[in-house]
Amino acid sequence: MTPQNVVGRFFDVTGGQVYAHVREGDGLPLVFLHYWGGSRRTWLPVLQHLDPGQAFVAYDQRGWGESAGLPGPYGLDRLADDAQRVVEALGHPRHVLVGHSMGGKVAQLVAARRPAGLAGVVLVAPAPAAPVGVTEQLQEEVGRAYESEASVLRSVEVMLTDGGLSPELRRQVVEDSLRAGDEARLAWPRGGLVQDVSAGLGDVEVPVLVLAGRHDKVDPPAVLTEHLLPLLPTASLTVLENTGHLSPLEVPDQVAAHISAFVAQL
Repeated sequence: MTPQNVVGRFFDVTGGQVYAHVREGDGLPLVFLHYWGGSRRTWLPVLQHLDPGQAFVAYDQRGWGESAGLPGPYGLDRLADDAQRVVEALGHPRHVLVGHSMGGKVAQLVAARRPAGLAGVVLVAPAPAAPVGVTEQLQEEVGRAYESEASVLRSVEVMLTDGGLSPELRRQVVEDSLRAGDEARLAWPRGGLVQDVSAGLGDVEVPVLVLAGRHDKVDPPAVLTEHLLPLLPTASLTVLENTGHLSPLEVPDQVAAHISAFVAQL
């Protein structure tokens, strides 16, 4: 179910437009960046738990969802450029980036650029700024994760969740994961996963909240504590209970509550 007072909108980016759900409202607008394999729909359960007046934009990143037809490249630098174009088009003086997994790495890259108006960053199960323990074999395995419905479901059960998802959300994940073309789908395992975006993170001055799933097998709390937090002087980490990597789908109430509390302090 789409939250109230949400409208569909296209934002101009290099080579075309990305599609978004936008709500004008109160407070600092939240700009949501989804994970590799997701779409704006990944954030729907979280959005439904936010204050009904909270302003936000949740968009399909280049190559995914309704933005699947956009041309490449689909690397992190282009995704970060897209995020900044969306923010500029919103026209608000201040905003908060909220990135999940790959979207979290995109948010780190944007934050390191220290753009005007960035008031805070929430990183939900973020990929670390620099690769940790990534081998060529792992890259190949990740690259095959979304080849078919069976491989997506296997990834959901084995790696991405702690106890699985509802049938409806499982269908959504399968649809979103299979939506991308090969170039967009492989851009993450072949490029983004091993790209080091740590340069400049030490100069980030805005508050950063890191949300890590207690049972996350992809980016566990211990890895983020050791390899990400030392790079971000303003960051603090909170552990989410009863969830794996897909916390926006597994425990949206927890994610929304922590985002709301964070934004209220800005």
